[in-house]
Amino acid sequence: MDEVRYTEAVGRRKEASARVRIYPGTGTIIVNDHPLEEYFTREIDRQHLLEPLMASDMRDQVNVTVLVKGGGISGQSGAVRLGIARALVKSDESFRLVMRRYGLLTRDARVKERKKYGLKRARKAPQYTKR
Repeated sequence: MDEVRYTEAVGRRKEASARVRIYPGTGTIIVNDHPLEEYFTREIDRQHLLEPLMASDMRDQVNVTVLVKGGGISGQSGAVRLGIARALVKSDESFRLVMRRYGLLTRDARVKERKKYGLKRARKAPQYTKR
C-alpha cells in the first residue's frame, strides 16, 4: 500500500477556521472539495492565500487540500493563508525565516468588537439632544 505523506496545520482568522494539508505535487489547490478559483471567486482573496506559496517558491511543487468552516470569504482566505504558511514551516523549518519576514506566521487577532448596552453598535452612540 502506497502511503501518501502530508503535512497538516490549522489557520484561524476572525470566525473562520481552516485545516490545511500539503502534499508533494503539481500545484493543485482544493478548498472544501472545490477548485480554488471556484471557491474563492475574488482575485484579491486568491492572491492573499497564495502569498505563503509564492514567498517560498513552492507554488508548483505542492498540492494543497483545505477544509475551511465559519466566518465569511475574506476571513476564510486569511485562515487558509495562515494554515498554508504553518504547514510549509512544519514541512521544512528553513521556510520559517522567509514566512516571518513577510509576516505570514502572525495570527491576525482582530475580531468583531462586542456591542455595549446603551449604544447602537459597539461604539456608535444614540444622537445627543440638549433639550
